[in-house]
Amino acid sequence: MQQRNKRRDLRATKPAVTDRLGLWFSTSRNVDGLWVGSWESEPHPGLRRVEEALRLIKERDPLHYSRVTSNLERIWVRLLPGDAAHYERSLKACVLDERRVLEETIEWIASTIIHEATHARLEHWGISYDENRRARIEAICLRRELNFVIKLPQTELLQEEIARTLEWCAGDHDYFSDASFAQQREQGQAEALRYLGAPDWLHGFMLKLRAVRLWVHQLRWTSRPQA
Repeated sequence: MQQRNKRRDLRATKPAVTDRLGLWFSTSRNVDGLWVGSWESEPHPGLRRVEEALRLIKERDPLHYSRVTSNLERIWVRLLPGDAAHYERSLKACVLDERRVLEETIEWIASTIIHEATHARLEHWGISYDENRRARIEAICLRRELNFVIKLPQTELLQEEIARTLEWCAGDHDYFSDASFAQQREQGQAEALRYLGAPDWLHGFMLKLRAVRLWVHQLRWTSRPQA
């Protein structure tokens, strides 16, 4: 079962330069004060599906919709290495992987937006996404999803998937550890390169470059004078 990988640097308060450029070059809409954008080329199918998902939330659950619009500033569709979706604190954005947006149902997109808006709400309350809290935070967000989805017709399979994931979060495993996230990020980057049609040698080069960076980082750390 593919889980939503939540990788955030809570220390970051300003968007990265690459993110600012990405927003600038995105095609965007304004939906009830939300910036909704995508990297896609015309006819922007993912962008249209996100707009449809927002309409679904608004029509079926105005309370959840008010939480989405008050806790998020952006919903951004782009390629996410290793993630189906995540909340990007520096952008106050729900970021959705463009592949999943095109593959999944409108109900899945809507419930995922609610999930990420709940992350935004919790962080606004000062509940940071620390390693030892992640499973409990995910459980809260999944319950919000389930609360929304049970109001929709013909969503039994999605309800079961969310319920299984909620039960899984209570298990004893290291999925939410920093080490696990790093491994998933590496695997996701490889899949993203293949999706973009990059040659295999480029993936190998990126792995070697990452190994060199880790070696340099460790060398600097071990060479620091001890207090």
